Amino acid sequence: MPYAGTWMAAESLKFGTSGLRGLVSDLEGEAARRYMAAFLRHLESKGEVGSGRVFIGRDLRPSSPAITADCAASVAAAGLEPVDCGVLPTPALALYATAGGGPAVMVTGSHIPIDRNGLKFYLPTGEIGKADEVGIVAALSGAKAVETGAVAVDEADAAAAHYLRCAVAGLRGVLARILDAFGAEVVPLGHVDHFIAVDTEALNDAIFAPLSGWLREFGLDAIVSADGDGDRPLVMDGEGEFVRGDVLGLLAAQFLGADAVVTPVTSNSAIERTGFFSKVWRTRVGSPYVIAGMEEALASGAHRVVGFEANGGTLLGGDVNLAGTEQLSALRTRDAVLPILAVLALTSTKGTSVAELISTLPLQSALSDRLEHVPQHRAAFFLKRMREDPGFADGLFAVQGRIKRVSEIDGLQFMLDGGDIVHYRPSGNALELRCYVEGHTRGRAEEMLAWGLKMAEEMVRE
Repeated sequence: MPYAGTWMAAESLKFGTSGLRGLVSDLEGEAARRYMAAFLRHLESKGEVGSGRVFIGRDLRPSSPAITADCAASVAAAGLEPVDCGVLPTPALALYATAGGGPAVMVTGSHIPIDRNGLKFYLPTGEIGKADEVGIVAALSGAKAVETGAVAVDEADAAAAHYLRCAVAGLRGVLARILDAFGAEVVPLGHVDHFIAVDTEALNDAIFAPLSGWLREFGLDAIVSADGDGDRPLVMDGEGEFVRGDVLGLLAAQFLGADAVVTPVTSNSAIERTGFFSKVWRTRVGSPYVIAGMEEALASGAHRVVGFEANGGTLLGGDVNLAGTEQLSALRTRDAVLPILAVLALTSTKGTSVAELISTLPLQSALSDRLEHVPQHRAAFFLKRMREDPGFADGLFAVQGRIKRVSEIDGLQFMLDGGDIVHYRPSGNALELRCYVEGHTRGRAEEMLAWGLKMAEEMVRE
């Protein structure tokens, strides 16, 4: 991926669904300093440098401290003050930076493998949009990788304390403290001090195998966790079933009294069928698209707008006041614990279990998985053939049903005449082709997912 000037970014480095991602070997050192410098140049061109302090947080990946130091060097070289917020959840950094009136960068690769990492950029008002990504890339040609040996101001404790006061999200120890503060009996399980790649949309991963056993062993009502940077929730109900992220987001929006919801096309089709919301906006996958959709919803006259992704990460379009609670501040980035708290609060107020609460929703059974190590050009070939040759697609799907409608909002989503859905989209963060399905029964969904992955595998492998 060449840029103008004398420096060329490594091919693995690119903006995906949310932030810059790539191989650690390509990002650390000069590349991280250049991208940080380009981000600051872009902010200056927009007049959005803010307070002059730039807040930097990181996840638990072993590569994150060095990349954090690279970012701090570029901040100091630009004549600004780098502020080290330590290891904390991504939404905690966003909240602290917004309160401090400055931009921020989170050093995180989220859920992707440990050999990769990334940078997630924030304006003083919240997460950057797609236009900002273009601006950062354009600024790379003049960005210099200056080493300063800068020492950032340490405000890790202050950032964590602010996060707890907001009581909106958390990671591991922070999450347990928040749940304890709301009256839950918390049993810490599976704690480690190193990074683990947790993909809350790939629930068949071996890492989740012990969870159902913990339910029985400790007599738990639910198991909750988050991904590596605290912006995707994970919930297993008391019967050992994972609660899909889009269902968590749906219930959080109901709890918060949303009149409008913004969510990607990959989220469950039941959202419209519930009748809970006056309007549902469907977007492409990625928090920048959800944020843009929330702005559109607010501009159209919606009063309380909640956004969420299929992974469950939940956003607030504006401040929210709930009876008997302090105000929840607008949150223009994904958060993991707001949906967890909302679902547990609903079960408490209704005197029911998580499983019983979900059983009241008009859900189809939804499943998803992915094919790994799929080159981008092969995924593009697969989608192009399906898109440009309807007869070919009709023939492939004949064994599952007649194609009634096709959505191209993000990838290709096929709605069949019986109400079933098969949706393919390339991942924006890794070399993967994701497959999402909905079926009228769990067995039907499992059948379609197995068929969908097998059919795609035959076409994308060279």
